[in-house]
Amino acid sequence: MAQHLAIQTLIELANKDVNKFAKRLGLAIRNHQENEQKLTTLQQYRDDYTQRYQRGLTTGLSINDHHNFRVFLTKLEDAIGGQQAIVNQSLAAIEIERKAWQTAEQKRMSFDTLAQRAQQQTHLKTVRREQKLTDEHASRMLANRPHPYGPATEQK
Repeated sequence: MAQHLAIQTLIELANKDVNKFAKRLGLAIRNHQENEQKLTTLQQYRDDYTQRYQRGLTTGLSINDHHNFRVFLTKLEDAIGGQQAIVNQSLAAIEIERKAWQTAEQKRMSFDTLAQRAQQQTHLKTVRREQKLTDEHASRMLANRPHPYGPATEQK
């Protein structure tokens, strides 16, 4: 019984760990999606700004405007590179959290398996004990039953 309670406690703790790591994985995925959205926004902004720059080149830009466009596009590229690094880090964080969740899930499943084995062993012991009691009862009944041919008599 104490073993049963101990394994149940371990299973409950493992379930809590699985839930904790699942939440952490969900947060990592959500964070990654937000980072990807920011990257996409920056890339779209760069593309729009590049189109404005191209239109400005066809209509004519002053040297100062041309310089400002180039400086701003360089800063946008730097921001995109930085955001891409953040996206890569958040993707790595997802993998770390996924592995942690999988490890916790495997541990929980191991405890479940141990509990099932213990339950099967307990059931087997119960069945054997009941079978032994049944056999003993049948043996006593047979021993106490009168002999069908009467009492055994010695013939001389």
